[in-house]
Amino acid sequence: MSNPVSVNTPGPDIADVLVIGAGASGSVAVSELAKAGIKVVCLEQGQWTPPSEFAGDKPEWELVKQKRWHPNPNVRNHPSDYPIDTTESDVNPLMYNAVGGSTILYAAHWFRFMPSDFQVKTMDGVADDWPFTYEDLLPFYEEMDNAMGVSGLSDDPAYPEGGAFPLPPLPIGKPGIKAAEGMDKLGWHWWPGTNSIASKAIGHRPQCQRYGACLTGCPAGAKASTDITHWPTAIENGAHLITGARVRKVTVDKNGLANGADYVDRDGNERHQKAKVVILAANGVGTPRILLLSKSEQHPNGLSNSSDLVGRRLMMHPYAAVVGTYDDNLESWLGPAGELAHSMQFYETDKSRGFVRGAKWNVMPSGGPLGMRSGYGGRPVDESFGVNFHKNLKKVFGRSFEWGIIAEDLPDEDNRVVLDPKLTDSDGIPAPKLIYKSSENTTKLIDFHVDRAVEAHEASGATSISITKLMRDCGWHLLGTTKMGNDPKDSVVNQWGQSHDVPNLFIIDGSVFPTSSGGNPTSTIMANALRSVRHLVENFKTQVTPSEF
Repeated sequence: MSNPVSVNTPGPDIADVLVIGAGASGSVAVSELAKAGIKVVCLEQGQWTPPSEFAGDKPEWELVKQKRWHPNPNVRNHPSDYPIDTTESDVNPLMYNAVGGSTILYAAHWFRFMPSDFQVKTMDGVADDWPFTYEDLLPFYEEMDNAMGVSGLSDDPAYPEGGAFPLPPLPIGKPGIKAAEGMDKLGWHWWPGTNSIASKAIGHRPQCQRYGACLTGCPAGAKASTDITHWPTAIENGAHLITGARVRKVTVDKNGLANGADYVDRDGNERHQKAKVVILAANGVGTPRILLLSKSEQHPNGLSNSSDLVGRRLMMHPYAAVVGTYDDNLESWLGPAGELAHSMQFYETDKSRGFVRGAKWNVMPSGGPLGMRSGYGGRPVDESFGVNFHKNLKKVFGRSFEWGIIAEDLPDEDNRVVLDPKLTDSDGIPAPKLIYKSSENTTKLIDFHVDRAVEAHEASGATSISITKLMRDCGWHLLGTTKMGNDPKDSVVNQWGQSHDVPNLFIIDGSVFPTSSGGNPTSTIMANALRSVRHLVENFKTQVTPSEF
């Protein structure tokens, strides 16, 4: 599908709503606002990514993914990226700046949080409860399932009853079957994976071609990225999108209300977009960065930061990988690269284990011959490359799969995003610095789950097993840095994403999450964004705005 061309055209001098970020949550916001006839402008520092640029259907795919399509912006270093200081972080943040945001490169695991994820304080005595429940979010989950054309099998016994998915599940393949054999022997839960990838043609999206290249963009357009699912209709409905727009700060009037944003275009020009309402949707690193950059006389500690929680409580989902190699040819280069199957066996708290909360497991194929998990497998470099690379590859290529473990990350105010005192982006704007350390609870949780995943591989007949207890390049899930809650003293926004300090400023990305869950957050990010923006639309006539407008 070709990208819309009606972008970067002159928009309204004063937007009713300005959305910063065109990724998962920003796309939902713009789509809903435009549909309601509200004048909306979106600033996105990235560009459109034509499907023809994706390398998954080209011979050089596994080579170019090591740099050009690497999910770590510090490695990729595109003009639209900003650097991130990770010298004090156990995990590297992964993201992509573009129309569609990180949905361009995500694996498209489509996971609803569990009911317990919204009541962690009540159930387990740690962290915080969300200001709403799973049941409150359920209709928005179901609406987003349809909007994204999700493929899955309903009636997973790990979940409460819910509506069916719009498409049947993708094939679990030989790795999924092999994994299921072991889980069945152990009597442990497993279920076919749920993915926002089309198992059958739907709308203008074709059926998955099984390239296995989901993490570098889908050249077929079968994966649901929001540049495909949301932006074309939003622009048809009158939304204005400005790409290549790097926001310097959200501006405020004399009363401290947001009245727009200053940004730099790709020609280096300083520009300002006026707006009655501002929505931040720049992810769990980008959003607190902008708020901290937006100091003013009225907001000396950063915008919306009277609680001193902006940037704090960063959660990134430490990820462990347990790879089993088998005698059978499992054809584990085939896609999708998302989850073939998942397990919720050890998701809920069992305090006898010595820690709280749990993790979702997912079966992941090992990829092509240059994939780290198939060719490297965690062994020392001298054992894994040169002549040994080819020898090892013959043993493992197509014969291995990964039980991936997404560890629930409890909020810690010392894990945070701050402004780096020296590092800047290419426009001289201070870059973010991450301070992030895994907790003792996380270490115990991962140790337990890794041991169980080893048992699962052994039950499936693995001939060898490789363990990575913490994958450094795993920080896809950037959560928690502008916590939502009812009390302005210990939260940044209310349940609708509305700032306690600045009533015409909203935050709708994963940064508002009070807790992280133990699974992939995109479904919840988008469902929560939909809930928040619907509330804004319904109450727009009474919304507080600057008197100058």
